[in-house]
Amino acid sequence: MFFDSPVYFLFLPLVVSVYWCLCRRARNPFLLLASYCFYGWWDVRFLGLMVLSTLVDYYVAHRIAATRDPRRRRVWLASSLVLNFGFLGFFKYFNFFIDSAVALFHQFGVEDVSIATLHIVLPAGISFYTFQAVAYIVDVYNEKLEPADSLVDYALFISLFPHLIAGPIQRPGHLLPQVQRPRPFDDRAFFDGLMLIASGLARKCILADNCALLANAAFAGKLGEPSLWTALIGMYAFAWQIYGDFSGYSDMARGSAQLLGFHFMVNFRQPYLSTSLQDFWRRWHISLSTWLRDYLYIPLGGNRLGSGRTYGNLMTTMLLGGLWHGASWTFVVWGAIHGVGLSVERFFGLAPESTGEARPSWWWTWVRRICIFHLVCLAWVFFRAPSLREAVRYLGQFRETAWSAQCVPAMVMLVVFTIPFFLMDLALEKSGAEYLSERRPLLVQVFVGILTVVAVLLFGAAASNAFIYFQF
Repeated sequence: MFFDSPVYFLFLPLVVSVYWCLCRRARNPFLLLASYCFYGWWDVRFLGLMVLSTLVDYYVAHRIAATRDPRRRRVWLASSLVLNFGFLGFFKYFNFFIDSAVALFHQFGVEDVSIATLHIVLPAGISFYTFQAVAYIVDVYNEKLEPADSLVDYALFISLFPHLIAGPIQRPGHLLPQVQRPRPFDDRAFFDGLMLIASGLARKCILADNCALLANAAFAGKLGEPSLWTALIGMYAFAWQIYGDFSGYSDMARGSAQLLGFHFMVNFRQPYLSTSLQDFWRRWHISLSTWLRDYLYIPLGGNRLGSGRTYGNLMTTMLLGGLWHGASWTFVVWGAIHGVGLSVERFFGLAPESTGEARPSWWWTWVRRICIFHLVCLAWVFFRAPSLREAVRYLGQFRETAWSAQCVPAMVMLVVFTIPFFLMDLALEKSGAEYLSERRPLLVQVFVGILTVVAVLLFGAAASNAFIYFQF
């Protein structure tokens, strides 16, 4: 059930209407049932996996809190981590590691090695709800959080449908208290939720889906002879596709949650206006980058154990962050590019956000923004390409400067669908608002909301593409 599908726009109003008609005691059980129906829409078999993980983690958290014996606490923590990462590793990475091992044997001349791999279906959203469950267990272990008294409350924290499939990854200390306490109806938050959904639809259907048509054509070699120009069109188109896709999903997730009285963290803050890679990761997929910082980078030692360890921790964090996105070496290389870039910035003091550097002039700010944008775009090629060989082949097109007449309409289409959203991001960066008309009078907001829905109907791409991050 995708957020831009007709069935979701039947499901969401029905759930919201029934939810606010129920007494407070019945709301959480009802939302839990609705969330399980939402998740089971893809494949009901995977509900059992999530329910099993939920039951085990609920029990383990109480066992950790009930004992003061450090050894027993570590054993219970390890058992939860092994279960959660074991499920994630098996369903997401089993075939990847087997295939990589066979390829390695072949590299050393051992050709008769062939291991039949399983046809394993990846459960939707397993990466997201696994990270959320791990954060809960670790926070209970570190005594930052009391374990949930109610199994229903904890299960709802894990499975609440707006964040279930592709985040944002909710922190236990932020979302669990909201689940546990009464949630009164707030008409302002409800209206903001509707506006966020409209904004998210525009980003997904107008920006992402139209750019996907260009990116798919460029990466498939359908824009004429391979050249610098076709490669640039595909690279830029995919950069805006994944941004519109994921930021649009995040807006719709946050908006859906607000219709139910919940508040989710902001997951994007105009990342293509970043002036450094460090700044980029403070703006892009914020829920993941802060999770990796707090539950991986800092436990590894962060920057407390000397420069060498700091760079090693940065690389480890970004490599694992890349692998989290998918079972392919292309994601590992993508993470490595960001890890090296962050390390270089740190070594030379190029990130003004960390050095306290005075605010640079406007022209130098734009030079930095353009440089970081293009570095991020080059890394996206590895993210998009189906294999390392294809990524290298695609980048090899930069050597060819032949012009193709097919590039003209493609470039026009790219400009038409990206520039308005770029200008919108500039306005949001200046105002600090979450959507374009947030600080305007109510009538203006209503008009903008209606205009946005009309624009989606008129300019949304005919060929809808599934949200990219649903596969993670």
